[in-house]
Amino acid sequence: MQTSLRLTLTAACTVLAAAPALAQTSGLRSERTLTLELASQIATRTVAACQANGHNVAAAVVDRSGQLRALLRGDNAGAHTIESARQKAFTSASARVNTLQMMENAQKNPAAANLVHIPGFLLLGGGVPVRVGNEVVGAVGVAGAPGGHLDEQCAVAALDAVKDQLK
Repeated sequence: MQTSLRLTLTAACTVLAAAPALAQTSGLRSERTLTLELASQIATRTVAACQANGHNVAAAVVDRSGQLRALLRGDNAGAHTIESARQKAFTSASARVNTLQMMENAQKNPAAANLVHIPGFLLLGGGVPVRVGNEVVGAVGVAGAPGGHLDEQCAVAALDAVKDQLK
């Protein structure tokens, strides 16, 4: 009887020890995602950073798959800035890189020029990935400053302001 009990306990311990490995190969994985609160903070801080420099912009924050989480259009920002900001955020989240860098690469590489034909992509500066370590969990897109490099500066300032929440 004791041998049977020992074999049962050994088998149970083996199954429990293997459970973490089995869970990792189950076809499911966990992902970090931006909360609505954090997405709203990023959008608010982005618009404020641009306003402090005299730029009227819209800021869009998307999740890792490019779906809109927060959108804020500052006072006096043009109507076109809403969709531009959303597309920049989508592009950055999808490609996992700053859109200014993508634009510059496309200008230098004729093969990359075809990126403009991907639905929803906008190769203008102002899209910046939101990262937790090396993992892209979303992106922010900014439109309305007189130059994509200025849009990007506002996004970077906002992300720097919330960096403690991105851990």
